[in-house]
Amino acid sequence: MFNTTALFWAVCLICIINIIRYFSSLRVLLSILRESDPMLYQSVDGNGFFKTHGQFNKQIRLVRYINSQSYINHHDPDVILFCERIRKQFILMEMLCGIVLLCLIAIVI
Repeated sequence: MFNTTALFWAVCLICIINIIRYFSSLRVLLSILRESDPMLYQSVDGNGFFKTHGQFNKQIRLVRYINSQSYINHHDPDVILFCERIRKQFILMEMLCGIVLLCLIAIVI
């Protein structure tokens, strides 16, 4: 058999690393948007995105932009590349968080 506690901590570590990669990719995307599409950058609260005083509604606008794949028709190929990367990382992060939750339930039971 396998140790569920060890599996839990291993998946937690992988999940934390992927969350860090996700936020790093968001920072790169915002810096690319600042130069290539200033209007979109301002509409998603580019200056205050990672600050505590950031506007949550504008931040959700970027998430919707990426999840609905509205970036496909963007003129800059770098924006398309990073949006696709962020979308895949978000899906991976969701799956890993689900596995962490299942491991936690298995430990409790």
